[in-house]
Order: sequence, then C-alpha cells, then structure tokens
Amino acid sequence: MALGWKLVIDTADAVALADFWAAALEYEVEDPTRLIDQLLAAGQLPPEAVHDHGGRKTFRGLAGIRHPDDPFDENSGVGQGRRLLFQDVPEGKSGKNRLHVDIHSEPGGLDKLVERLEGLGATRVREVDNGPAGHWWVMLDPEGNEFCAA
Repeated sequence: MALGWKLVIDTADAVALADFWAAALEYEVEDPTRLIDQLLAAGQLPPEAVHDHGGRKTFRGLAGIRHPDDPFDENSGVGQGRRLLFQDVPEGKSGKNRLHVDIHSEPGGLDKLVERLEGLGATRVREVDNGPAGHWWVMLDPEGNEFCAA
C-alpha cells in the first residue's frame, strides 16, 4: 500500500502563499474553522494562535490547500489526498529550490497559462525551448520560489 504524503513549503506569509498556489493549481484552500472553534471553546488553543482570513479562521502561520476532487476531513478541513501545506519560518529563502512544481497547460495553452499566473503574482524568469524535449517558462511565485509552467 502506498504511503500518504503532503508537500510542506516554508514561507514568510503562509496564508498569502496558499491563496496564490490554490489559484495557480485550481485547488481549494483548506478551512479549519470548525476545528479551531472547537479548540478555542475547549481552551486548547490560545486566541493569538488564530488568524482571520476572508471570513474564516486559520492557524497563524499555517495554511493548507487540497485538490478539489480528493476527500477531506469535514471537521478539520484537512485534505486526505493531494495536498500542499504552507508554514511560516523565521528565515528567508536563501538559494535555489531543490524541489519545484511544474504546472502543465492544456495543449497550445502555455501563453494563456503564463499570463494567468502572472496575473496572480508570479514572475517570468526565463523561457526554455528544448525543441522536441519541451518548451516551458521558469517562473517565481510571490515569495521567490521557482516553478515551471509548461
């Protein structure tokens, strides 16, 4: 049996980066409001550990996104399939990513994809055209993490 996993990304602003990647990948931002309300009511979570974002509660410094077709826990909002978790860390990004996401366009739709990603806050870095091996753009998300649009 395959193991479950999630990709965790260190951030300066987890909520903002989760919003970017949810829009970029057409994923859903997880909503832990029910769980947070339960933890607050039970005195198991201090109010300063909670952040309000767009009318829903999130854990300060943490935000997750999940594939809209995958199952999720209705109490916690946590995805049980394809999932990215963003967590704030004190140090900034200091070098090239050792792991990155490739976002694939529909056939013939690379220009449209790149323009959409730029509209969300991504930046083009360089175009790569390897002929029959592929054509893509190296891009940066709003915090400078590299990814490719192909």
